[in-house]
Amino acid sequence: QVQVVESGGGLVQPGGSLRLSCAASRSIFNIYFMGWYRQAPGKQRELVASITSTGGIQYADSVKGRFTISRDNAKNTVYLQMNVLKPEDTAVYYCHIGTPFDSWGQGTQVTVSS
Repeated sequence: QVQVVESGGGLVQPGGSLRLSCAASRSIFNIYFMGWYRQAPGKQRELVASITSTGGIQYADSVKGRFTISRDNAKNTVYLQMNVLKPEDTAVYYCHIGTPFDSWGQGTQVTVSS
């Protein structure tokens, strides 16, 4: 298995930006699927963005144009750059390292409020 640690969350005003990091305990070079999910209180966990080893990227409609997922294989890290943040982006954000693994981080809180 692979250990996963998220960081970068915090409190930000509407319109602000944050960059989340997902650090893996081993090389992510051959990991087929990696994704960022979020879960707000009382709501289902949803897939925000995903990236594959072949470079395929998908975004939820609600974040398209504002969020960017990327990977740095040398640092074993996946990033989520979040711009033009809205109050409805408030949630705990989780990193998932998929095939050939199935590992979740503990989550990092993002709060967007004035």
